[in-house]
Amino acid sequence: MSEEIVFCRGGGCTAKLGPGALARVLDRLPKTRDPNLLIGYDGSDDAAVYKLTDDLAMVQTLDFFPPMVEDPYIFGQIAAANALSDIYAMGGQVKTALNIVCFPETMDLNILGKIMQGGSEKVREAGGVLAGGHSIADSDVKYGLSVTGIIHPDRVFANSGCRVGDALILTKPLGVGLVCTAARLKAAPQEAYDLAVRSMTTLNRYAADILGKYRTHGCTDVTGFGFLGHLCEMVTDQATARISRDQIPYIPEAPKLAEEFYITAAAQRNRNHVQDKVELGRCGFAMEELLYDPQTSGGLLASVKMEDAPEALKELKELGLPCAIVGRIEERQEKAVIVE
Repeated sequence: MSEEIVFCRGGGCTAKLGPGALARVLDRLPKTRDPNLLIGYDGSDDAAVYKLTDDLAMVQTLDFFPPMVEDPYIFGQIAAANALSDIYAMGGQVKTALNIVCFPETMDLNILGKIMQGGSEKVREAGGVLAGGHSIADSDVKYGLSVTGIIHPDRVFANSGCRVGDALILTKPLGVGLVCTAARLKAAPQEAYDLAVRSMTTLNRYAADILGKYRTHGCTDVTGFGFLGHLCEMVTDQATARISRDQIPYIPEAPKLAEEFYITAAAQRNRNHVQDKVELGRCGFAMEELLYDPQTSGGLLASVKMEDAPEALKELKELGLPCAIVGRIEERQEKAVIVE
């Protein structure tokens, strides 16, 4: 008897390699020396930026993963929104995208059609052009995009550009990893699942457009390494982020799901990688899991001049997703992140 092909085994950004293992591999690669490569892989940034002229740079990224939801169309939307997000995290504009497809030859091709339909709709919503792609036969479904965008070389949102005194704004709620894990086991409340899907399918284009109107010094999107993992990459060794746990936006049902242990191995890899860099105070188990939870198509985490942050947040709230000013950037202390 042949093995039954399962569409959703648990995927999204929970399927990513752990940050520790990835760092060990990247550290061994030779560094590229090109004065026009403004941002490469050695900076832990969201996308590569290559300067073409004094006024124009190219932004490149790619991302793909297995399904985290059962609906192929919604999966296609989420995977595309997640891949497109890296362009927005850099402050760029999407121009072209290419499909990346892994698909079992014995699976119904109508499923692939729905995945690609969802993805193509998000590319159009981003203002980009779907220009082609590549596919291979595989034992499991995987889908994503390679994306090219443009940006002015002087207006790049590098993730490490945060400045002491800045406010930190998170534009989407945490907890989608916990919710998707519970949903796969038929244990997620419908309200939680609906909010998670709405968050994951919402392009970060709209939040990036708002942040671009204010003095934003640094930005990243919160994805597979979780809130704390990506925040540690932002502050590097130059600053400390002080976070207010009471201000963290999250899916309301997510803490209960954490307490019921709908947690992922990816979250524990995130914990192992950065726990020595963070001080969590009296967070409690559920909040800790939220902060380590890998997010799929998560929100932008932006370092914005403190005086601009309230007005920026007011506009971000009009987008309809939970968001908040979650902390501030301070002079470097013993830990990279302090949660109080």
